[in-house]
Formats: sequence, C-alpha cells, structure tokens
Amino acid sequence: MRAVDERASRQLAALARVNDTFHRAGIAYWLFGGWAVDFYAGSLTRAHDDLDIAVWLADLPRIDALLAAEGWQHVPSEDDDGGTGYEQGEVRLELTFLVRDRNSSVFTPLRSGRAAWSPDAFGDEVRELLGVRSRVVGLAALTRGKTTARDDPEEAAKDRADFGVLSGL
Repeated sequence: MRAVDERASRQLAALARVNDTFHRAGIAYWLFGGWAVDFYAGSLTRAHDDLDIAVWLADLPRIDALLAAEGWQHVPSEDDDGGTGYEQGEVRLELTFLVRDRNSSVFTPLRSGRAAWSPDAFGDEVRELLGVRSRVVGLAALTRGKTTARDDPEEAAKDRADFGVLSGL
C-alpha cells in the first residue's frame, strides 16, 4: 500500500465531489482505470495521473453545466477520441463517452469506429476507499480490460501492475 500523498488526496476529494454532484443530479457514471483498481483493492496501489469515468454521451450537456458550476474547466486534449477532459486545479477528470445501440450493446464512439464495452461493466457496484464512495465498473470487466495490450510502454506497465493487484483479490 502506498502512502496517500497530496496529489492522491486532491484526486480523492475531487472524486467525492463529483460523486455527490452526479448522484444528486441522477447522472450515472462508472469509475474505471487505476483508481477503480484501488477501490477494489481497498488501498492506494500507485500514483494516478487522472480520474477516469465513463458517462452516457446523452448526459454530456448536463454534466458540462454541473461541472462548470462546481469550478471545473473543460480542457480537451489533442488526443481526445471518445471522450474529453476537465480540470479543477491540478486534478484532471477524463470522461469516456458511452452510447447504447439499438441492440443494447454499449460502446464508446471513436473516430475509427466503436470501442465495445462488456455487458458486465455497468452495474450498481459501489466501493469505498479512504472514506470516499464511488460507483465502479464491474470487477471482471475491469480485470479483462487490464489484459488488453497497449502500445505505450508506460501505459502497458501500469496495466500489468493493475492486473497483478486485481489477480490477487
């Protein structure tokens, strides 16, 4: 278990505020990525660059207004494809968009097509870490996602470490 540093504390506090804001507004979201691994592990396993959450694309106008009211700035990056980013101080929140097709399959719309999500990714699982509660993607889907090879060596190393944590649960 890593010590909770100032950056992690800021990220967790931001996630708590986002959770409260979205919960009050009835907006569904799911934490995924490294922070979701930590919520399942019940401890901080590594440093994180940002908070990754999946949201329904149809909710984006409401999300944008809610985040702006909470002091978040929309800060897209050149690499945005299937989502966008917001920042509040030194905390970055990455939104990944979800769409459901007429067959009820969930995917993220990308320039090159669709990135499919597993049917077991989006349930009602809520986890708590250091007093912060968050809705998280399903454990099986998260674990499978950490086995997908990525070209970036740094991202691949994070995925291997995350998979190791998830495999030990």
